[in-house]
Amino acid sequence: MHLMNGALIIDKPAGMTSHDVVARVRRIIGERRVGHTGTLDPFATGVLVVLVGRATRLAQFLSGAEKEYEAAIRFGYATDTGDVTGARVDEEIHIKTQRPQSFGKEEIETAMASLCGEIEQIPPMYSAKKVGGRKLYEFARRGEEVERQPVRVTIREFELLSRDGEIPKGNEDGSVDVRVRVVCSAGTYVRVLAEDLGKKLGVGAHLAELRRTRAGRFKVEAAITLDQLAEQLSSDSLATVLISPNEAVSHLPSIELDDEQARRTIHGIDLLTDGEPEVSWPDGQVVCMVKAGELIAVGEFSANRGLIHPSVVVAIE
Repeated sequence: MHLMNGALIIDKPAGMTSHDVVARVRRIIGERRVGHTGTLDPFATGVLVVLVGRATRLAQFLSGAEKEYEAAIRFGYATDTGDVTGARVDEEIHIKTQRPQSFGKEEIETAMASLCGEIEQIPPMYSAKKVGGRKLYEFARRGEEVERQPVRVTIREFELLSRDGEIPKGNEDGSVDVRVRVVCSAGTYVRVLAEDLGKKLGVGAHLAELRRTRAGRFKVEAAITLDQLAEQLSSDSLATVLISPNEAVSHLPSIELDDEQARRTIHGIDLLTDGEPEVSWPDGQVVCMVKAGELIAVGEFSANRGLIHPSVVVAIE
């Protein structure tokens, strides 16, 4: 099979880990080099950017992209995982100042607004973040809790998604689900955001549903399911859904190379930019090095030295 290089936008189903999706893609397309650019929890669905072939080298330029989610937050009780997969927890820390059914739209929106901007989050114990070389969920599954340092994240948008401005009615168990939209920086734990919103309102809360609708510029409308990926391969039309390496990092500035510059770049030789009128980047700017629409490498611009060093070479001779 011809080697494939590029990105696939997969609509991750619920019940699979991001690693499971990567393994499934690997089996479907027959390419060993497959990776993703941002983990989704098993219960979550939506956009998972999967890199294939030599394009896996581009993960570092995509993993920090802004994310967008639609979620259902359940007010009424917390869980030990912060989401619907966990066991119910009724702790005194969640001081029930009022019943969830009594929340008004304005009250919820005021609490949501207080969580916008740059905030600190404590990584949840049930997460893949590492402490001392071990993932937190490994400690959690053994009943251990370890100290975690807060991380700074940015919540750019946090809004209610309700029909005609009405808050949905309560569930049979007395809890209430509200649908929300979140636009946030990479590394944000939406589970923690849901829990913190509950604390602002004086009640336990957790995520009932989570769907990533955008990662960077890649939207869920362009995503395909794993079954659709298999169909594209069987009909020999995979090229219609495989995003080229150059397009995958098109959010970065670029410089056009001639044949000789491209050859030297492939061999890791610095590109001198003295005399290039279009070069006005700040020192350290990451730049795509392109020849005739093909991504040759991603380099780092040195203003002092007047050159671009090809730090990640994608093309081969």
